[in-house]
Amino acid sequence: MHRTTRPPDALAILLPLFSAPAPFPMRIGHITLANRLFAAPMAGVTDRPFRMLCKQLGAGYAVSEMVTSRKDLWNSLKTSRRADHRGETSPIAVQIAGTDAPMMAEAAAYNVDRGAQIIDINMGCPAKKVCSKWAGSALMQDEPLATAIVEAVVAACAPRNVPVTLKMRTGWCDSERNAVRLARMAEAAGISMVTVHGRTREQGYGGAAEYETIAAVKAAVSIPVVANGDIDSPRKARAVFAATGADAIMIGRAAQGRPWIFAEIAHFLATGEELAPPRTAQARAWLVQHLHAHYTLYGEGAGVRSARKHIGWAVRALPGGEAFRAEMNLIDDCAAQLRAVETFFDRLADTHPRLPVTSRAANDDVLARKA
Repeated sequence: MHRTTRPPDALAILLPLFSAPAPFPMRIGHITLANRLFAAPMAGVTDRPFRMLCKQLGAGYAVSEMVTSRKDLWNSLKTSRRADHRGETSPIAVQIAGTDAPMMAEAAAYNVDRGAQIIDINMGCPAKKVCSKWAGSALMQDEPLATAIVEAVVAACAPRNVPVTLKMRTGWCDSERNAVRLARMAEAAGISMVTVHGRTREQGYGGAAEYETIAAVKAAVSIPVVANGDIDSPRKARAVFAATGADAIMIGRAAQGRPWIFAEIAHFLATGEELAPPRTAQARAWLVQHLHAHYTLYGEGAGVRSARKHIGWAVRALPGGEAFRAEMNLIDDCAAQLRAVETFFDRLADTHPRLPVTSRAANDDVLARKA
């Protein structure tokens, strides 16, 4: 039976967080974070509604999609949405990408003026369209340029008391893992925190992440180091903390369709016990809340299209999820899309009071395409 949609403000009453003690807070510069479990920046994914949901469900910190340093694109609809932080809880962290030091410094100031409280420099994105312009992880090949960019961005942010962080990979390729050198350079230049994804640019998202390089970075610098890559369960999170000695972990693709993974990890780290899967009705409420916020940000046309991937991640591993996803992708109206999602979860709740436990990752198909 279909249940009536409640407005977003009423939904807040129905969205109790998992009771998950925050493990040992940490700081980025002068900013204290709620915990050491971070949501990774992902283009096309970690927009404001998704970041806010991750924070609500246990992430202590969430970084925006990357914002270009090209001034001629700042007034584009895509960039203006990414620079819109209305209603977002602190700290607001914005990732910037580019290849020119003065332009990156100007981009940092632009985003601070629009509410950014932390600036993150992207030297980790492996996407070809980014690296072909020598941005993202391609910068790891040019250490003098990487140094100039870091120094310029830190200099632009220091008078505003805004910490700057750096996200990178272990290196450009297997024979050139230079993350330790770059981390030392970053610390000397005034970077407040370094995040290392446990793959090279050459690997993309293929193969398995390695954590030895992250451990070496942690041993080489005194600023906080964050481990990223293949963290997809509470037990894996504990193992990565142990293997790297990292100050925090960052979760990306595993949070797609499963943003409550942060609360699951926090609970496990605090108690040694795994939480039961969320109730199906509660997962429904979280997704409906997310969709309301998503439609508000993107509008009718773009909203219904861009919501499809979030809905797909949420349902594809569930009973009947693949068939529903195929049907849902044909819907071109926000209200109809929302009703379809509600009906799917209502029917699922009749047979599964809690979400079924599955071994199939919500983003397996994405990984297969990127490998």
